[in-house]
Amino acid sequence: MFLIFTLAAVSGVFAASLEDLVPGRAAELRQHNGLIVETQLRNPALRLMPASGDLRQVVNTAMNNTKPTILVETLYLYQKPQTARGSGNWNDAQKTGILNQLLAVSSLAGTQYYSASRGEMRTFFETSQVINNPTAKNPLPDPVFNTPPASVSIFARQKDLTFGDNIYSYNYTVLGDCIYFIQENVTSLNYGIIPVIGKNNLKTIMAVFDCGDSLLVYAASMAKASSVPGMGDRVSNSFGNRAGAMINWFTNRANIVYNM
Repeated sequence: MFLIFTLAAVSGVFAASLEDLVPGRAAELRQHNGLIVETQLRNPALRLMPASGDLRQVVNTAMNNTKPTILVETLYLYQKPQTARGSGNWNDAQKTGILNQLLAVSSLAGTQYYSASRGEMRTFFETSQVINNPTAKNPLPDPVFNTPPASVSIFARQKDLTFGDNIYSYNYTVLGDCIYFIQENVTSLNYGIIPVIGKNNLKTIMAVFDCGDSLLVYAASMAKASSVPGMGDRVSNSFGNRAGAMINWFTNRANIVYNM
């Protein structure tokens, strides 16, 4: 469910300090198994935003354009294996490895999350495929790059068990201090026959920062949902599940980069 990218490759950028990125939250992250989640309804405000001016501008713009009624923010600390730890430069090769894994949209198929209401693991995306455009919907392989490109746009067709079969755009950007993507729904999302989220009213932003011995992942999933009696809790729970599923997916992809 995402994709339009503007990539500006910057070489030789030093890894950021976790304490500088999330002052006041670094110790909490380490004490909570590397995961903090905030869910807000009605008049949400950003609470977990890392100290990155570029990312803050992107997320604030998305918030202003969407005017969400639901916001789920997530901070996640991915610990690199000992052999990959250090405080050296975050170079283009390392960025490209993470970028290619974030572009592996087909790998989202079969992603699992824990359903609190059912008390068991459940499939999030049943199918996930890059396509040429929202009209023809012809399948394409996941993009792979040798170096971060200046720009790239892709669309994905994804079927999840809550909102069904839909089209999304994905926007990826590589900056000096992070890689991030913006996911946005191209089609309206329905819960069965009930319209829940209009097109372009769901946005997910995921950013990855290099911190030397770890990667800090920030995700903000926001939506302007229809006011349908009885649907508020279902949509809110779905967003919380999405956050968990995306973090699990990223962990598996990062493990490939670091050969764990």
